[in-house]
Amino acid sequence: MHVHDYNKAVEIAPNTYWIGMYLEHDPFQCHPYFIHNGDESILIDPGSMLEFDAVVRKVRSITDIGAIKYIILHHQDPDLCASVPDLEKLIQRRDLHIVTHSRMTPLIKHYLTTSTYYEIDKKKLRLETETGVSLTFLTTPYCHSPGAFVSYDPQTKVLFSGDIFGGIEESWEFYAKANYFDQAKQFHAEYMPSKDIFNYALKKIERLDLELIAPQHGSIIQKPYIANLIDKMKNLDCGLYIEEKYNSELLDTIEALRAKDRALKEQESLLFQQSKMAAMGEMIGNIAHQWRQPLAIVNTLIAITKEKHNYDMLNKEDLTCKLAEMEKNIAYMSSTIEDFMSFFKPNKQKRRFSIRKAVTLALEVLHPNIKKHGIAISIEGDHSLVVNGYMNEYVQAVMAIINNAQDALVSNNIANPTITVTFFSREHQSRLEITDNAGGIDDAIIERIFEPYFTTKHQSMGTGLGLYITKMIIERSMHGTLEVESDRNGTTFSIGVTHASKD
Repeated sequence: MHVHDYNKAVEIAPNTYWIGMYLEHDPFQCHPYFIHNGDESILIDPGSMLEFDAVVRKVRSITDIGAIKYIILHHQDPDLCASVPDLEKLIQRRDLHIVTHSRMTPLIKHYLTTSTYYEIDKKKLRLETETGVSLTFLTTPYCHSPGAFVSYDPQTKVLFSGDIFGGIEESWEFYAKANYFDQAKQFHAEYMPSKDIFNYALKKIERLDLELIAPQHGSIIQKPYIANLIDKMKNLDCGLYIEEKYNSELLDTIEALRAKDRALKEQESLLFQQSKMAAMGEMIGNIAHQWRQPLAIVNTLIAITKEKHNYDMLNKEDLTCKLAEMEKNIAYMSSTIEDFMSFFKPNKQKRRFSIRKAVTLALEVLHPNIKKHGIAISIEGDHSLVVNGYMNEYVQAVMAIINNAQDALVSNNIANPTITVTFFSREHQSRLEITDNAGGIDDAIIERIFEPYFTTKHQSMGTGLGLYITKMIIERSMHGTLEVESDRNGTTFSIGVTHASKD
């Protein structure tokens, strides 16, 4: 069995290191971590002055200490933050950022830190570096502090979990074994306020694709033990040192919040159906438009066939030709209605689908209006991108964005109106960008465009639900991102969804 040299940095994932200090016979081991990322390297939970010398020495064994641009602090306790002021003096960078939650900054400042705060709740819970690494943050309130959070690296699939999954055990081991729950349960029973609050955090975490969990205390947990550990944690009684009366009140509050959450979900479901009905009305008009010509052709063929039959001018060859032409048009109509109706089939399970196919279906539905207004559609990029999710809902999201672009192009009387659809891959996401040349969105309203019932159109032309539902589909149903950028030339909506895993 391999024994690690704790006097050196230990690489636990590509360019990801444990840089802590082993304290012999101390059940409360503290673990700083380091992501080597060029001159935008990231130091995670650097610890107290007990670990300071070891942390600095191990960082320097990997790179220059001045390469650190970000220091992540998952909570405000001294065992995690106390060394930061001395680290700032060594790093000496004006662009050094302390990455934390805004609920933490009023407390962290008492350590006399001088760096700029990067408040994750004001940065869309993401950190994007120019040199390749991006981190996603999940808030885990009251586990164990109000602004607590965890950090996830989607490239290495490592979760830096702060206090969650920490353990207290004198017989400490670097990597957890199958019985790690026995070492972790005491810590969580004492530090987590309640089972319900703790489970709220665990449910967020278990949705991640994890290879490794790196907690601030205890042992590092490898993939084979993660799912079982989370299941056991869910049944753990927490908040053992909270007074019984308060605990009862807390549970009542949680139940009230759950009731509000259920009501909110019911309201969102109603809004979703309203949006579907609005889309259905538009689709019926489009079906009528696309059926008009083939119906006219079939009707004409029938009339000609009847006329020739009445005058005994209809031969077998002529009849066969006319019937084939009718079948062709009827097949086209049947195909059209199938394309439209597939949009309304409810999705029961997430499935792999091609983004290109989803966009094609959306454009087929919207084609009559796009053609009517002379809007040019340009499609470019990597058409092989595949994601996992609800295709019909994704189609609805794409339709809402293209509809908005179309309306803006028409209302602004744009010469040479164009909508450009671009596919590409960025890090772990399949990206879809939809750009128009409609002149952009006014700065005064761009922050409100995703609000329900907000619309700049006349009430007869818009419900104000399209972009709200779009954001709900992408960010809640598919756990993706929806962003908008606008200038005087036009507007770009960017949809990002995690790549589908390969079979």
